[in-house]
Amino acid sequence: MAKEGVKEVKERFVKKAETEERIEGEIRFPEGYAAEVKELVARGGSRGELTQVMCQILDGPDRNKAIRRNVKGPVRVGDVLMLLETEIEAQRIGGPRRGARK
Repeated sequence: MAKEGVKEVKERFVKKAETEERIEGEIRFPEGYAAEVKELVARGGSRGELTQVMCQILDGPDRNKAIRRNVKGPVRVGDVLMLLETEIEAQRIGGPRRGARK
């Protein structure tokens, strides 16, 4: 009896997916993950248009992870960024730290 209930639910979702209207030219974006800016690290780019920030992931599989990201446009500490991916971290601007051990 429980299996019949699951089967009915699956059929309902399949029917819903089939009846969903698709608009021509419609673009669907993946869900983003919220990250809060904790620190402004450096400015970069030929005109200083790029800001490197340290941000903390607020949700998703990498919750509470602190990563470095590049941001174009105005940004300040406390802003919330919506990241499409959280696995890749930006390289340091200005090269490695002086005197750092490898």
